Amino acid sequence: MTPTRRSVLLSVGAVGAATALGGVLTGPAAAADGTWDSPRSANGWAMDPDAVGSFRVEGSPATVRLHRAAAPVLLHVARRWHYEVIPLRGSRHVLGHRTDRAVGAAYESNYLSGSAIALLGAGDGLWPHQEAVVRDILADCGGVVRWGTDLSPADACHFQIDVGPDAKALRRLTEIFHARSVRHDGPRPGAVEDPATPERRAGARRLAKAQARN
Repeated sequence: MTPTRRSVLLSVGAVGAATALGGVLTGPAAAADGTWDSPRSANGWAMDPDAVGSFRVEGSPATVRLHRAAAPVLLHVARRWHYEVIPLRGSRHVLGHRTDRAVGAAYESNYLSGSAIALLGAGDGLWPHQEAVVRDILADCGGVVRWGTDLSPADACHFQIDVGPDAKALRRLTEIFHARSVRHDGPRPGAVEDPATPERRAGARRLAKAQARN
């Protein structure tokens, strides 16, 4: 996973939610040897193998293991990444739940609970128009998801649920994405709002600043 240039392009519609949600939930630090020894990941999610399932990323040949409560949102991120940023050629390009507790940064513990996903293929970084799409995806998620580019150390492939498992914002977003899938009107090729419109760019800047403060 490689870091990429930071961007302030994010879309409208999620700014109020992001401000209300606040930042990522803090968890205990890893042990001195880099082993995560807490029963919860840094974002407050319990590590429960029974809560993890395997899911296909729509439109791609990739499957990924995620916490069932986190899956609707993280799969939305993965689907838009596949369609609009970099195609996911197979399961090797998507990483989700893992059991190895060795972490290089606290946020990597979120993979242990299945509440984070890594979307590979960014190489040496993203082009500006790709970064703009990613910011638009974050805005689509109403501040519930944080991008690894905004964490330290930066990781352009990393996306994590940025609220606890019982957060109302997570439940609302899950309901919205479920309704979209039933109506078949979610973001698809040719059916996505232009992230470069002035309204969405203005929302992008506000949400990026809100998340940067936390």
